[in-house]
Amino acid sequence: MLEYQILKSSGVSAKDWDDFVEKSDNGTIFQTRKFLSYHPKDRFKDASIVVKKKNKLFAVLPAVVIERDGKKILSSHQGASYGSFVYDSDLNFREAHDLVEIMIEYAKELKCNRIQVTLPPIIYQSKLSNYIDFALVRNGFEYLKREVSSVVQLDTPKDELLSTYRAEARTALSKAQKMGVEIAECERFEEYYEILKRNLRMRHNVNPTHTLEELLLIKDLFPTRVRLWGAFLESKLIAGVCNFSANPKVVLAFYISHNDDYQEYRPVNLLFYEIMKRYQDEGFKYLDFGIFTVNMDPNWGLGRFKENFGSRGIFRDYFFKDL
Repeated sequence: MLEYQILKSSGVSAKDWDDFVEKSDNGTIFQTRKFLSYHPKDRFKDASIVVKKKNKLFAVLPAVVIERDGKKILSSHQGASYGSFVYDSDLNFREAHDLVEIMIEYAKELKCNRIQVTLPPIIYQSKLSNYIDFALVRNGFEYLKREVSSVVQLDTPKDELLSTYRAEARTALSKAQKMGVEIAECERFEEYYEILKRNLRMRHNVNPTHTLEELLLIKDLFPTRVRLWGAFLESKLIAGVCNFSANPKVVLAFYISHNDDYQEYRPVNLLFYEIMKRYQDEGFKYLDFGIFTVNMDPNWGLGRFKENFGSRGIFRDYFFKDL
């Protein structure tokens, strides 16, 4: 390991870190320092590191140390959807093992009892590879859980997109169009957030992951990558979805909400059809609908709803290793 140099995240500037993530093989908006900066400084105990090889930035690991159930855990950053190493597209098999071994040694130096890693789904990679997964398992990591995320491939010709939908989705979409629903990008976050809060309280008795203030802060940090799309009846917002352009390949539908009083208009069906066409035009390859399992317990209705739009399931993997 003499060829590698391990530094705290402060060992490189935030700009250099973020530039590396943007040019990497598998990086996302969630692994940038800019995104992580929206959290208050005392919310997490940062343990992120930088790996250099031959004095050149080679990989970054957004990480925190947490205390849970009597264990000290080196974990993928708790303030991000995805974690693990962000690396260059030339990463080879040996180097993947080196990175995992570096992480294990680092956790031991911190006197951690466990390591937990959340990998970005494979569609976020430019060059598809399971090198890191293999290196984790070979070094004694086990699956903590494997969630299923719904993904729509956007490489379908636009005039064939509708044919990938189930019949009930096509019917609902046609109904929305006939009833005068219109789709537009907008900045009406306050109205949208009230609909979202109401939805989550009714269905799951929970609040959104982000406060309105946090969501607006992230929007300010990434004005072109965090976008709100609304379904309107005349001028009234009746449904919306906030999308995060995670990287140049994948757009993530982060929050989906609709006003139940207008359910008969089927606004969400038309909303996603128009969104998919727009992101196709912008060169994105996938729309990630997010997970429909929680701790490997499926929400069958949610899964079916997402399949209506031609989605299929891919893994979002969580690994752990006790030291």
